[in-house]
Amino acid sequence: MVNYFLHIFFVVLLFGLSLFGFGEALIVKAGLGNSPWVVFAQGVSRHTNISVGEATFFISAVILAIWFPLNERPGLGTLANMVVIAMTLQVGLDHFPVFANLPSQLIAVFAGIALVGIGSGFYITCGLGPGPRDGLMTALHQKTGVRVGRVRMSIEILVFLIGALLGGKVGLGTALFALLIGRTQFLFCVPRVAFPWWRIFFVRNDLKVRLGAL
Repeated sequence: MVNYFLHIFFVVLLFGLSLFGFGEALIVKAGLGNSPWVVFAQGVSRHTNISVGEATFFISAVILAIWFPLNERPGLGTLANMVVIAMTLQVGLDHFPVFANLPSQLIAVFAGIALVGIGSGFYITCGLGPGPRDGLMTALHQKTGVRVGRVRMSIEILVFLIGALLGGKVGLGTALFALLIGRTQFLFCVPRVAFPWWRIFFVRNDLKVRLGAL
């Protein structure tokens, strides 16, 4: 029975991470500005001979390497996060259309933010391990005592600035992502706590810590 539920968790995890990656791709294809981490990945991609998806994977791998001095250990969800988001992001970038006018661009941005929020709701509540970025934030919080929200903001501002300097796309989409993503993630995580039948299949694993709500 335990293995059965683990298999369910893993399938749901992959589904959530895929939604996350496709959501990020929609935001990029909208052309109005990317989320902070994709700004960074796109900036790295512009100065290397790798795609945005590959840059996303290698950035995650570097962050994961930083975990070990901080006494963090990856879970299955951590490794899946690295691979699946990078793959689906690149698939979306390769196959989604370019949105040419402002109404369609805004629809793509809002749809992308919604997909990232829904995907986060699935993968966080599976409880199979945080993503590399989430784990870094919580590890630094535990080591320094600084609130997770402040740690998260500091890291994302840093990677955003570096990415912008490297040529990553910044704009209205970036601002909308920063404004809406926290609320969207929390919105799509809460139902798994509110309804008893969701509790059979999902675990609320330090939700407020992962989302930087402390």
